[in-house]
Amino acid sequence: MLAECLAGIRVLDLTQYIPGPFATQWLSDLGAEVVKIEPPAGDPMRTMGPVDADGTTAFYKLANRNKSVVRLDLKTDEGRKALSALLAAADVLVEAYRPGVLTRLGFGTDELARLNPRLIHCSLSGYGQTGPHAVTAGHDLTYMALTGGLWASGTAAHPVMTFPPLADHAGAMLAVIGILSALVRRGVSGKGARLDLSLSEAALSWMGGILTASHRFGDCPRETDIINGGAAFYRIYKTADGRFVALAALEEKFWERFCTVVGRPDWLGRQSEPMPQHGLIADIEALFASRPRADWVELLVPADCCFEPVLEPAEVAAHPQWKDRSLVHTAIDGDNLVEVLLPVFLDGARALHRRPFKEDSIQSVLGAWR
Repeated sequence: MLAECLAGIRVLDLTQYIPGPFATQWLSDLGAEVVKIEPPAGDPMRTMGPVDADGTTAFYKLANRNKSVVRLDLKTDEGRKALSALLAAADVLVEAYRPGVLTRLGFGTDELARLNPRLIHCSLSGYGQTGPHAVTAGHDLTYMALTGGLWASGTAAHPVMTFPPLADHAGAMLAVIGILSALVRRGVSGKGARLDLSLSEAALSWMGGILTASHRFGDCPRETDIINGGAAFYRIYKTADGRFVALAALEEKFWERFCTVVGRPDWLGRQSEPMPQHGLIADIEALFASRPRADWVELLVPADCCFEPVLEPAEVAAHPQWKDRSLVHTAIDGDNLVEVLLPVFLDGARALHRRPFKEDSIQSVLGAWR
């Protein structure tokens, strides 16, 4: 079972919003015990957006399932003393403060090493612990702006924001990879670790192809290349009922199947037309606009030509593939949430259902961890 992988590992989560909570939730799916430490006012995500009758947002409930939540005022001696006791018993600390904040609170690198030399300390910040931008404020949109990824995404006229936030989720995945790597090393050497990870660099690490293309050929404007909207055979199209479909017939065999099934053999030789393929794009736009999405799905999905409907969020859970894999679960725990489980299958078993987050007391957690 997946929950056996990190059984016995204790994780302190001092993060807020998306990246840190998402990362520690995946660690909990793997069996770690996660205690989330929040300031007296709580994580701002509790109230950022529409709230349920209990005053808490659905996203906060989703991101913090499987966790015990404890409120501590780290600006007080009592709060710092309690955190010190937790750190001494923890295996992993994940925090997302700006550089220098944890030190000012009394938990710099030397103090953490004194409290627990085996501790794996993961700092997940916007820009990393060093460099001229290290203390600069940021969010996903500004992180993406500095990587080249925001410039490269969107229509010819305008870049488009990625959603869900790309840097936030890439950073969460990077944190999990780093923490698991450090745990493996600790199992061999007994040594703790200091991980300096940043959300912007997590996104930057995905940009090698874009940066190489720019270095070699100059910047490739949006909607002028094969996979950024310039190719007619790799593009999103609108159907007669105002919905959308995705065609990704990159390979010649898939393009041939598409042209054959839609009755346009005269298009077979047009796949190699120069980019951007404005004329062919217009022809295919007219084709898809002639019938509703359901008709195209019935015709093209069986043709195996790399075609799929652009599902609206309300349709996703009912798709046969996701139903078969049993990862998407709707209306859980009476909270009307839609949960997506960790998509890792270990020896055929997937992650267990997550429990709702639990408000806990510091006394209870310290008693269990001592």
